[in-house]
Amino acid sequence: MRSDSVKSGVPCAPNRSLFYALGYTKEELERPLIGVVCSYNEIVPGHMNLDKIAEAVKAGVRAAGGTPIEFPAIAVCDGIAMGHTGMKYSLVTRDLIADSTEAMAMAHQFDGLVMIPNCDKNVPGLLMAAARVNIPAIFCSGGPMLAGRLNDGRRTCLSHMFEAVGSYYAGTLDAEGVEEYEQNACPTCGSCSGMYTANSMNCLTEAIGMALPGNGTIPAVMAARLRLAKHAGMKIMELVERNIRPRDIMTAAAFHNAETVDMALGCSTNTMLHLPAIAHECGVELPLELSNQISARTPNLCHLAPAGDTYMEDLDRAGGVSAVMKELTKKDLLDTGCLTVTGKTVAENLEGVVNRDPQLIRPIDQPYSQDGGIAVLFGNLAREGCVVKRSAVAPEMMCHTGPARVFDSEDDAIAAIYAGKIVSGDVVVIRYEGPKGGPGMREMLNPTSAIAGMGLDKEVALITDGRFSGATRGASIGHVCPEAAQGGLIALVEEGDRICIDIANYSINLLVEDQVLEARRAKWVCPPPKVTTGYLARYAKQVASAAKGAILE
Repeated sequence: MRSDSVKSGVPCAPNRSLFYALGYTKEELERPLIGVVCSYNEIVPGHMNLDKIAEAVKAGVRAAGGTPIEFPAIAVCDGIAMGHTGMKYSLVTRDLIADSTEAMAMAHQFDGLVMIPNCDKNVPGLLMAAARVNIPAIFCSGGPMLAGRLNDGRRTCLSHMFEAVGSYYAGTLDAEGVEEYEQNACPTCGSCSGMYTANSMNCLTEAIGMALPGNGTIPAVMAARLRLAKHAGMKIMELVERNIRPRDIMTAAAFHNAETVDMALGCSTNTMLHLPAIAHECGVELPLELSNQISARTPNLCHLAPAGDTYMEDLDRAGGVSAVMKELTKKDLLDTGCLTVTGKTVAENLEGVVNRDPQLIRPIDQPYSQDGGIAVLFGNLAREGCVVKRSAVAPEMMCHTGPARVFDSEDDAIAAIYAGKIVSGDVVVIRYEGPKGGPGMREMLNPTSAIAGMGLDKEVALITDGRFSGATRGASIGHVCPEAAQGGLIALVEEGDRICIDIANYSINLLVEDQVLEARRAKWVCPPPKVTTGYLARYAKQVASAAKGAILE
């Protein structure tokens, strides 16, 4: 066993004495040592139940003959961090999580790992760590939140809550209406109830083969989630015995499967940051251009919130990720020979799976659209690419040309939107919010929700070198690369410039003559760094382009 290096033989007597100090018995030390990486805390609704998940995982490990040993991973609540300096610390935690988990796993020589994440950066961070240490590992997430209900019976969720603020500033919702959303939008523990980033990544963890079926969709409050956790604890022992490792599972074909499921589900644009970063840890290249190729052949089968009015609990009842994957196999869109943590192939996992709700998971021949939920646009404004959640864009905004309204920070843009200074036809440009320029690449849920709440989501586009929450809808285009702080063309946009967005043809262009842009570039000076000390300053020096997944170099 790998753990023999910390527990076997006379040279390890000092090590064993420390295990005995923890209360472990000789019998427990003779079994495989399984690290249980638990992201429980008391500030993230998606993580407040993870202590219960961890106990169930540990019960499963013990039942299968292992010794579970729990240690923590951090997690940020993006909703609470939204709209202030705290959001600069969201994306950057992904790499802190990966690094700290690597350190714990290597320092203590575990034989296997059970990862218990749930929210946005926690899931990819732990997937990166699993790939990096490459010892047998399995994921068991905390599960999604149930949708809320307003007093009149309408279902609601966090994206509606953010949009309610925009409605308030537009004068279409009063303070009592805002409070009604406050009290009802988030009714249970779990990752927020739509196909936002957390649920997107939990579903893709299942699609890529690193979690048991049901991991992405079983609600947090269901007993089935605890049963899943016990089975994950049992399954890690089989993976250890068979020496099945993350890089045996997360192959190039598995990442292509994950992107295909991503397109069918209509996942968050943040997957275009996280999948390349995870792939990088596996030694797999996942360029943005490939996403459009996969999208072109993958029908969009689901419209969960914010693209529609259905939620994760509905997807679970319809058959979950497995039912979506089953539909995709009808046109041979998945590599079903890929190995998974079940110890079986994708094909074996999908035997007997049925789509229980063809209204929610559209049959492969009756999709919402013939192409996938995400599009990567290229053009002079984004030579390395930018990303939009196409499935959440109104048809009338798929092609849009309008005047630029330019802001050098999210805060300035929010103030203008709330003040009613953005009008129909505008293209809001928010820059110097990228990985380096932010630093930290803040999510722009507040401005996009304000635009939607004011009823302008079918009339106004938003472009940024920052990124978006999975709860964002509308013509919201993020990850513009190169970013402004690296001298990308977005830094040279001026108020009133015409910008042409053509999502159907994957293009985005600034309609300004080259000689004018050359004159502007000659005068351009990059603003000084917004942060000069601490982790964010170090992050800004090391982080790569969003086109590469904002990995640290």
